[in-house]
Amino acid sequence: MAQLKVTQVRSSIGTKRNHRESLRTLGLRKIRQFTVREDTPEVRGLIHTVRHLVTVEEVD
Repeated sequence: MAQLKVTQVRSSIGTKRNHRESLRTLGLRKIRQFTVREDTPEVRGLIHTVRHLVTVEEVD
């Protein structure tokens, strides 16, 4: 299954609580921190919520 590399590029300070919780669920705490996740609908939904704070790349 494909994997996604999610990198936080903007700060979560001043964002909604839902956005901060989504970043925590993805495993992101700091700018330039990244995590590799399976490409599932649940993960896609979390990424969609914080799409303005992260960048996403497909990894093999």
